[in-house]
Amino acid sequence: MSEVHPCCLTIAGSDSGGNAGVQADLRTFHAYKLHGCTVFTALTAQNPNGVYAINEIATDFVSAQLDSVLGTYSIAALKTGMLGSAAVVEAVVDRLKAFPAIFKVVDPVMVATSGAELAGAATRIAMEEQLLPLATLITPNIPETEALSGRAVESLEDIRDAAKCLYDKFGAAVLIKGGHQMRNTGEAQDILFDGNEYLSFSLPRIENPISTHGTGCTLSAAIASELALGRSLKEAVKGAKKYVYQSIEKSYLVGENCGVLF
Repeated sequence: MSEVHPCCLTIAGSDSGGNAGVQADLRTFHAYKLHGCTVFTALTAQNPNGVYAINEIATDFVSAQLDSVLGTYSIAALKTGMLGSAAVVEAVVDRLKAFPAIFKVVDPVMVATSGAELAGAATRIAMEEQLLPLATLITPNIPETEALSGRAVESLEDIRDAAKCLYDKFGAAVLIKGGHQMRNTGEAQDILFDGNEYLSFSLPRIENPISTHGTGCTLSAAIASELALGRSLKEAVKGAKKYVYQSIEKSYLVGENCGVLF
């Protein structure tokens, strides 16, 4: 019989512009030569300038999508992005509990880097109580880290403390991304805490990139891809960071003032 190849799954919203969400995840899986399965949680009307409309997908249809792929495809790793509602979070958790062997990278899409709220209180509670404890790795940005830990993050020491706090709270490894957003510092580092050690990942800053839209989605999809291919968590994060860096470095225009990651 032919060899069965590993697959990846994205559980997230769509991006009509193709920069972020499910479209970015599939682009990433393809770059890693992995088959990608999809579960759509929302449809968005967006481009690099903003999100103009969101159409949430019915919870029973989210469940049906999960049922159609889990257990049929050889999904080695998955990532979650925007989930939209507490009911969808609960539906996702209900299905994923039956598949503990799948690596689960959870991007807790709760607070935008601008500080805008992207998830209501009920959704945030469901994520904290049900989804994050199932994760292999969670990848919050600085505002999400502050929301989840209940503490301000203004320095590298704060990031380390918050990473340990989140690990103790959820039992999952934590990659706090977007160190360049820290206040009063020029540092640009991401910190991984796996319960045993802190690891710092830093690459040179790219000045005036054509596009950075969708980098968070792309990073979590790349980590899932690396894990599906058998890399350790440390190797997966390192490889994914390199992939995203190169994607930004080679980003290009697809319209007037409209760029896309490579």
